[in-house]
Amino acid sequence: MKPRILFVLHLPPPVHGAAVVGRYIQDSKIINSTFDCRYINLSIAASLEDIQRVGFRKLMNFISLLLTIRKEVKSFKPDLVYVTPNTKDGPFYKDCTVVEWLKLLGCKVVAHFHNKGVSMRQERWLDDKLYSVFFNHIKVIILADTLYLDIKKYVKRDSVFVCPNGIPNVDYEYRERKNDVPRLLFLSNLIESKGVIVLLDALKQLLDEGYKFECDFVGDETAEIDRCRFEAEVAARHLKDYVTYHGKKYGEEKTEYFFNADIFLFPTFYDKETFGLVNLEAMSYALPVISTDEGGIPDVVRHGVNGLICAKKDTTALADCIKKLLDNPDLRVRMGKAGREIFSRYFTLDCFEENMKSILESILLSNGRDE
Repeated sequence: MKPRILFVLHLPPPVHGAAVVGRYIQDSKIINSTFDCRYINLSIAASLEDIQRVGFRKLMNFISLLLTIRKEVKSFKPDLVYVTPNTKDGPFYKDCTVVEWLKLLGCKVVAHFHNKGVSMRQERWLDDKLYSVFFNHIKVIILADTLYLDIKKYVKRDSVFVCPNGIPNVDYEYRERKNDVPRLLFLSNLIESKGVIVLLDALKQLLDEGYKFECDFVGDETAEIDRCRFEAEVAARHLKDYVTYHGKKYGEEKTEYFFNADIFLFPTFYDKETFGLVNLEAMSYALPVISTDEGGIPDVVRHGVNGLICAKKDTTALADCIKKLLDNPDLRVRMGKAGREIFSRYFTLDCFEENMKSILESILLSNGRDE
């Protein structure tokens, strides 16, 4: 008999990193052929804006979720339950309840973190107590070695596994970019902490210094920054002839932006950022990446090799990194090719699925919940 695994994980919608990876796992031939799998959607939010909201509808959805989990555990009798919890605030309290509910039902649990923030909250009395309870008797999967510091207070290193994210490998042959004016690309939801405003400030600095460029912003509007506000911010910096917002794009539409760009920009300072799947996407299309040292990003974007790492929230540092690549077309090409090689070797979806399979097998072979 195959080992039975119940996956309680985020699935889109809404679309975010954990949900995208959740869909990859659900659709994985490797995972589903190795284990007897069942899936429950952990999300009770209808949209990105809805995640932090509290209301009667979400309370009823949460109660329904707990009842669904209980029913599946009783009927399926899983050997392991895989959960993708949040790390702080209201979403953590919800997911902590889910994990403790699973323990109460006698389940062996592994928590796969796609965000961080434990160390930011561990000095608070209530959160410290809840973290101590939550991390007791579970295994943990993180996305990069550097992220262990976030949970070090509560989890022994031998109970932690590292599984870098991966994305589908594109059928890509390198083609030279021949833009007369260098094209820059930002691809993410319009959230301040993803670096949207910092990037606009850096572009204004480049413009003032006489640099020529075109910058495409691709991503969904949010309650924080909608199209109207974004265009007002662009106009205030006199960037209307240099910056274009294209809205959200998927599939082949999004692919064209990667093919047409010369440099990819992701100056995030989002405090839950762990990996940056968009950086992997850019690398798969042989684009040099400029990002920050948030979370595990430096494990993916290797400074001076396949991109540049700049200080968070630092407009001048970001502008300097962009200038370095604008001034050196050969360096852009060299870093882009290095990024494609690193992606192909370590960060494809096949690599992720094989790593996840091996980790789940190791956890299943361990004795008891508390090892």
